[in-house]
Amino acid sequence: MSPDINQIGTQKVRNVSSGEVLELKSFWEQQNVAIVFFRRWGCMFCRLWAKELSEIAPILKQHNIKLVGVGVEEAGSKEFSEGKFFDGDLYYVENISTYQQLGFKRFNVLTILTSLLWKQSRDAISKGKAMGLSGDMKGDWVQVGGAALVEKGGNLLRHFVQTGPADHLSNLEILKQFGLENEYKKDAENEKNSKKNEDTTETEKE
Repeated sequence: MSPDINQIGTQKVRNVSSGEVLELKSFWEQQNVAIVFFRRWGCMFCRLWAKELSEIAPILKQHNIKLVGVGVEEAGSKEFSEGKFFDGDLYYVENISTYQQLGFKRFNVLTILTSLLWKQSRDAISKGKAMGLSGDMKGDWVQVGGAALVEKGGNLLRHFVQTGPADHLSNLEILKQFGLENEYKKDAENEKNSKKNEDTTETEKE
């Protein structure tokens, strides 16, 4: 069931860097926005998702779509910001009720630990380690998050709720909601050509 976007819009968030407090609706009053609600700043899965999201940040910016990351608490936000995992603006909620109103569940320690054994989690851990990512023990371990993709004016395009700590909304799905799936294909092709050119250069050097 989709949340009441008007009610969600009145919820307040605080900017990690400046401390400025805003209502969520301020993000979509003037432009489209992709808001990702991270479960915990020190979570490696969240840092991996943030890194993946940063890959499409240039596409979103080109089309005037704001990319926002929100956390459930202040603890660990400074380290997350300094780690430069996310190419967007970072905030944390003033009240955990924001996550509750969005339908983001709270697990218990046992279910969270069990979820680490899921294939999705194991794959994410392997990918994160390959990218040199790690995590820490700070913060709320049992909260999960999600995402809200909102059109200018307040039309909720997509409401995503995590089913586990490694669950995430793919870059392609995000771009699809804004009618930009072709941009994703172009970006992937450019990356492929860039890698091909790098390989060719290395071969020539040898």
